[in-house]
Amino acid sequence: MGITRQDYYNANARLQGEINRLFSNTGESDSSSATATFIPPVDIYDYADRFELDVDLPGVDPSTVELTLDGGVLALSGKRIEKPSDKPGDEAQACRTERVLGTFYRRFVLPDTADGEKVNASGKNGVLRVTIPKQAKAMPRRIQIAA
Repeated sequence: MGITRQDYYNANARLQGEINRLFSNTGESDSSSATATFIPPVDIYDYADRFELDVDLPGVDPSTVELTLDGGVLALSGKRIEKPSDKPGDEAQACRTERVLGTFYRRFVLPDTADGEKVNASGKNGVLRVTIPKQAKAMPRRIQIAA
């Protein structure tokens, strides 16, 4: 009788990914999220003058992340690959793997107050920070009705 290792973490992550894909793609023709391996966790902050998204992407080079804005929808995608060996011919066997490898995809519908022309992003310490400035709010005004 042998011992079989159960990897509940990866099974739960895959199940959560499937549930997220099921509910996030209703009526959409975009297949990118359907083929993604995982969905990176994101913290969203709402400041008086901007929105900030902190996307956890350890092991991903920020320059390889694709960030697009189309029709008020911000999308980010990319790929986490296996850790390359530091020495030629030195291949390691994974003893434990908790970070999912493969492609990722995430979409955010921006509010009307977001200024899509001035979005910028930077990466540091495995976190991609996307900054979205807010537009100045339109001031209410009285409209003259012609007779």
